[in-house]
Amino acid sequence: MTRSAEEIGRGLAEPRPARPIAAGERIHIVGAAGAGASAAMLLAHHARAGVTGCDPGGSSAYTQLAEQIGLTLSWRHDPRHVVHEGHVVVDRLGVTKALTSVAPDHPELRAARDHGVPLEPWQQVVADAAATQGGRLVGVAGTHGKSTSAGWLVDLLVRADRDPAAYIGALRRDDIKPGGSDAATSLPSTARWGRGDVFVVEADEYAGNFDAFRPSLAILLNAEWDHPDVFADEEAVLASFERWIRASDGARERPTLVANVGNAGVATVVERLSDWPGRIVRTQLNKAASGSQGAEVTGRLEGAPVDAPAAGPTHLELRMPGAAPSRLSLPLPGRHNAENALCVAAAAWSLAVPAEAIAAHLVDFRGVGRRLEFKGDVGGVVVLDDYGHHPTAIRLTLEAVRGGYPGRRVWAVYEPLTYHRTAAMLPAFADVLSTADAVAVADIWAGRDPDTTIASAAGLAAAVNQRGRAHAEASGSVEETADYLAAEVRPGDVVLVMGGGRSYVIADRLVDRLGGRESTTTAGPPTLSR
Repeated sequence: MTRSAEEIGRGLAEPRPARPIAAGERIHIVGAAGAGASAAMLLAHHARAGVTGCDPGGSSAYTQLAEQIGLTLSWRHDPRHVVHEGHVVVDRLGVTKALTSVAPDHPELRAARDHGVPLEPWQQVVADAAATQGGRLVGVAGTHGKSTSAGWLVDLLVRADRDPAAYIGALRRDDIKPGGSDAATSLPSTARWGRGDVFVVEADEYAGNFDAFRPSLAILLNAEWDHPDVFADEEAVLASFERWIRASDGARERPTLVANVGNAGVATVVERLSDWPGRIVRTQLNKAASGSQGAEVTGRLEGAPVDAPAAGPTHLELRMPGAAPSRLSLPLPGRHNAENALCVAAAAWSLAVPAEAIAAHLVDFRGVGRRLEFKGDVGGVVVLDDYGHHPTAIRLTLEAVRGGYPGRRVWAVYEPLTYHRTAAMLPAFADVLSTADAVAVADIWAGRDPDTTIASAAGLAAAVNQRGRAHAEASGSVEETADYLAAEVRPGDVVLVMGGGRSYVIADRLVDRLGGRESTTTAGPPTLSR
């Protein structure tokens, strides 16, 4: 059963256009240890708001920068964060949209409602920070690759001296100060404040989260069915992307869409936009500039079959309007990252970055955190951590690992993300996980999911075993899963940990249990960033 965006965000203020944040405006962020909410805190702070945050989960990698610069954070929920001694102490709350329906009696939400304090998704806070900064808003959307591509574009713009501001849904792994022009820190962050003329945001389609963002430059990387608790089928996903693009901001300039028309879902959306007044810049891999889709920015993979998993850098011939072809050695492997690179190049070209600068800087990007992140090589066991939680993403990640570590036993360790997704896509998950040599399925991370009865880790493990290729175990909690792996792995194994909840705990704990620890910021083999 699906739920509408209105049901999921019940009790939130009505969506509105972004407006600049007033200096001194008091904004409280609930769930501030998350990737997006922590970015909202930092960006509101840079926009001169008086910002506070709370999260009972405690400090995280995402809050380190906020803690370092002295923002007020509490590790518990308390209505006094909203009303203290009878006085309202905040002007609005920024929350994760699903919180209002999953936890309607949340003490801070209840205090806000009782005292007329607006409740808004944290994405609205980010959008308002963008309005304050004043740069051209660039929204990076798609079922897969948003964090990687948004981070890649920001990296390129920084190297091209454009000093962008940004929200990215993952920690960037690069040598550029992440806080932007105001920062004197080397800590990673999901936010960047810059004084340039561009503000890049990762735009997530779940329950209309991206509706807060009305970009003048939109990027659509790919489109397929996901979030089955919200979208009944692929058609619903495509309609959501189309609606978001049509709502783009054309107030200052003609809106632009960068579209990877080599993806079937994106091509369908583009066909439906025939009456849209904006400009469409098409990208396509392995097509000439005069290809069947009329793509402006094209690329051709060199030295390997187009669908082969990459065991090393991706060699790409890049073609852009008005520029000679460039032969690039991309640091990220696989066809999907070549497609992402074309979209990044097209977006930079649309932002008037010179073609020679695009070609020069596209190859410098080192990836973002939790995308095939190398955690350690302990006693001959390689441990990798990845955010993949969709069958397509898992397939691409396993292919990259197979290519990068040929001949080694590969473990697929998966913490399923939400019961709805697991139940709706169980056959596809079982098919792709069974391509590993050994499988461990941790307990399902419920997240925003109210129905915890429709799927189980044991059920997914049984479905993998029915395929008759790899043996799968339901391995318990993330802590228990790490302990199980520590007893089962042997030298030469490659352990790929995947999931969008707390699966990172498995990777970190396993490295500890195996007797050593590599820095969690170690980039690892540069050819294995998804």
